[in-house]
Amino acid sequence: MAPTAVFVSFRLGGTDGVSVEAAKWESALATLGFRTRRLAGEILDGGRRDDAIVPELALPRGPDGNVDPPPVAVEAALEGADLVVVENLLSLPLNLPAARVVAKVIATHGRVILRHHDLPWQRAEYEHVDELPPRLEHALHVTINELSSRELGDRGITAHLVRNHFDLDPPPGNRDQTREALGLDDGDLLVLHPVRAIARKNVPGALALCAALDTRLPGHRIHYWLPGPAEDGYGPLLDDLLRGTRVGVIRAAAQPVGDAYAACDLVAFPSTWEGFGNPVIESVAHRRPLAAGDYPVMDELRGLGFEFLSASDPETLAAVLIGMRDESATLEKNLDVARRHLALELLPGRLQELFDLAGWTWP
Repeated sequence: MAPTAVFVSFRLGGTDGVSVEAAKWESALATLGFRTRRLAGEILDGGRRDDAIVPELALPRGPDGNVDPPPVAVEAALEGADLVVVENLLSLPLNLPAARVVAKVIATHGRVILRHHDLPWQRAEYEHVDELPPRLEHALHVTINELSSRELGDRGITAHLVRNHFDLDPPPGNRDQTREALGLDDGDLLVLHPVRAIARKNVPGALALCAALDTRLPGHRIHYWLPGPAEDGYGPLLDDLLRGTRVGVIRAAAQPVGDAYAACDLVAFPSTWEGFGNPVIESVAHRRPLAAGDYPVMDELRGLGFEFLSASDPETLAAVLIGMRDESATLEKNLDVARRHLALELLPGRLQELFDLAGWTWP
């Protein structure tokens, strides 16, 4: 019988980075012969027959926070698991009652991966929390960036690096149809900011970039496209920011995401912090120029050989947008770098290497 892996998180099946990356690991484990199922506070894609939903695992929605999930429900959902993969629920203290119960339950499981997309001390509001990640001797800690691996090592926790991987040959989007649906004219320039609206995504920086481009390109209308929802109470501030800009604003959702990349002329990504920053490599896959911020993990990506434009250099970005600077060779170079390091077809082998390192074999 195939071994079973259970993925655990606050929410799964959505378009947030943790959900997207968990789905990739599910597919990679299926390639290695696993059956997979999911346990979360929310399942956002309609769910599957063998999913388990324990609402108390979800992200808090009100000022009173969450209550302890029933341990028996968590135990039942993990029954028969040969491998438990916890995605960020034991990394960031977004729901500490849930984290405490899950940590206690998985202490009885022999093979556990704690996959850390973010860590408490990397966010100012959580840096005082010292109980996450839990120190479970039998668990493998896996990070998506070198910075987190080093920081865990400094705290006496050995961590293994498995970066996010990507489909580098995605279906092409429909540029003309999408732009028409958005009400754009041929001469309009579209800047895509493919994120949820939260503070660290730096919406003010993206709007400032668009305004700077608008000043430098008076013959073109600049439009700012923010497809993601406002979260973490950011809605009122976002409304104020969007009311205060002089460039066009588009708030339509981007489905499918390939259409958004096809329609845009530039991808803005001026984040101040990212555990990885999936839109960076998505822009590479879709061959779109990227205006990047200088968040710490961006240095690691550049260290792999990627070359990106700077979000703080509107002069160069304006030249790219009107064809005075040719980025085609850089776009192809970036795609080659991604194929060597981050191609999705490499992920099953990376996970097998992880299992071999741990001495884990499967029935």
